[in-house]
Amino acid sequence: MSTATDRLLQRLLDVQDRVGLAVELRRAGDPRPEDPFRGLYVDEPMVDHLLAREGPDAAALPDRLGEPAWLVDPGSLGGAGASGPEEEDRVLRLARAFALTELDVRLLLTALICEVDPRMELLFGYLNDDVTRRRPTVAVALTLCGTSVANAAARHRLEHGPLVACALLVVDDVERPFPGRGLRLPDRVVDHLLGSDAPDAALRDVLAPAEPIGWGDSSRLSSALGAGVALVHLRESPTGSGRLLAVGALERLGRGGLVVDAHALAAAEDPRALAALAAREARLRGDVLVVCDVDALAGTPHVLRRLLDPAVQTVAVGTGTWDPAWSATPALQLAVPASTAAERSALWEDALELPPGGRPGTIDPVAATAPFRLRPEQVARAARTARNLSRMEGRLTADHVRRGALGENGTALERLARRIEPSVGWDDLVLPPAVLGALREIALRARFREQVLGDWRMRPGGGRGIGVAALFAGDSGTGKTMSAEVVAHELGLELYVVDLATVVDKYIGETEKNLERIFEGAAGVNAVLLFDEADSIFGRRTEVRDSHDRYANIESAYLLQRMESFDGLCILATNLRANIDEAFTRRLDVLVDFPLPDAEQRLALWDRSLGRAIPRAGDVDLEFCAEAFEMAGGAIRSACVTAAYLAAADGGVVSMTHLVSAVHREYRKLGRLTLEHEFGRYWGLLDRA
Repeated sequence: MSTATDRLLQRLLDVQDRVGLAVELRRAGDPRPEDPFRGLYVDEPMVDHLLAREGPDAAALPDRLGEPAWLVDPGSLGGAGASGPEEEDRVLRLARAFALTELDVRLLLTALICEVDPRMELLFGYLNDDVTRRRPTVAVALTLCGTSVANAAARHRLEHGPLVACALLVVDDVERPFPGRGLRLPDRVVDHLLGSDAPDAALRDVLAPAEPIGWGDSSRLSSALGAGVALVHLRESPTGSGRLLAVGALERLGRGGLVVDAHALAAAEDPRALAALAAREARLRGDVLVVCDVDALAGTPHVLRRLLDPAVQTVAVGTGTWDPAWSATPALQLAVPASTAAERSALWEDALELPPGGRPGTIDPVAATAPFRLRPEQVARAARTARNLSRMEGRLTADHVRRGALGENGTALERLARRIEPSVGWDDLVLPPAVLGALREIALRARFREQVLGDWRMRPGGGRGIGVAALFAGDSGTGKTMSAEVVAHELGLELYVVDLATVVDKYIGETEKNLERIFEGAAGVNAVLLFDEADSIFGRRTEVRDSHDRYANIESAYLLQRMESFDGLCILATNLRANIDEAFTRRLDVLVDFPLPDAEQRLALWDRSLGRAIPRAGDVDLEFCAEAFEMAGGAIRSACVTAAYLAAADGGVVSMTHLVSAVHREYRKLGRLTLEHEFGRYWGLLDRA
């Protein structure tokens, strides 16, 4: 048993002696010492005894008990603790951490003895004159501590002092008069005094592990904490990690850290109570409190004020601006830099256990995940996922790394847009070379945007982000959505198509709010964001003739600003390019015009849309279909699907009759006339169909 525990038990033995003395003094004046039901009822003799002035005076009992011998040394409350944790006196450490007085320590130890000695329960039941109440009441505790319940200063310590304010001691039974209220130590405080550093079980769901991932320069933060700065706010960049900087700074200082996830805290049933427990835990352990994603509590400042205890050295980490109203303590504000490609490369190599610098035949995880924007801890988790995937196939591939990175995507965007897992590639596109070149440029910009726009600062000032924005313009069915899917597949990202029905709102300002939710959700997801029919919300501003024009222009102005600050990949698709505001066009990185396919491209579209799995009859004439029917790629694909259904019901072999009939149906959908000269020699097949 440690020396510190020995000292604590010795103090409790002194408490036990005082309890025994108090029991003897009480028994000396007890009118019913042999009554087996004593404490369960009050009879006439007991009333007379209580009213008799010549009986034992309760107010004089502290004097008869004498001065407690188990007090801590008053000078030690402000002194330094022992050097070794095993030798450290936890009572003294707790007294210094919470600014406790001698009386506070006495009350603490009086309440503690019930938690370590079962015999004390019955003795306190006797002193309380109530066998059902086996913890010290306020009156009994104050008596044992050498004072009385009539002492105003002592009452104040139990009503407003640090014992109660910091949840070190709980005063129960608030419906009773103050002298009869019970005193109870929370289990975590008992465990701490007995030597345990395990955090409070109530904090299990809000505490985050302090992952030892070496990243970033924490020297400025460690200097600030070492100098005694009480509150530091770290503002994160999208690919930086304030949490890792905080953990690194604490390692340099040899300090412990209690990492709290503010998102989990905000979602708790009683976040205010948990915030107080987290602050108490940090003070008990002498740790620095690290609050991650502090912005999640911006809407509940009362929770933040309980969490950001001025007596606890705290590092608050967030992506937003610090609000001075969150804490009475002024915050030192520091910026967290973005991670560089070299730093991420080192993180990937370490997490994937790759040789430094790579070797011929090994994968390049940085190149495989260039379109992704990941924080250092996300890189570590993605690498673990990639290693787990590689165990199933026996070797690590770039696809495993990309899938691991995709696993770090959140779900915020799925509630606002439709997710598409890309399944088509460049070989599935039938487009002119110029259009294909423009699409490849989008992928190129996405891969090297951090180097060009971040490291080389080719888009400085004005709060501009490092996103990539493109406009796909062309008639319906010319391949705009499919091209967006191909770009996403090339980059290894998911595609999210925004449903305009969930965006546009008839009430003023609501459309902007919905769009902001989408952009905020997309900021935390590595994906391609596609606005289909974008002209409906990215339309031209007009001359203001009435209030409707004014608010429509405000909506467009908001989108212009939001597009510039967006850091993701955004594609706008429209059938009416002329309706897109020119200011949007200027902010676009790539503009792609999708023309209607010519005869050669239509032939390729017919052949690829039919595929190789469907048996073809000998009379299938795709060259005629390509020459005769001027249709967009989407219409051709739809006709092929219709022909496949007709063939499935007619022997399972697609023939020219099925194709002609499918084209006829597609013409009717498009509102086009079915002319005999256009169908040529296959006109008669329509009657047969």
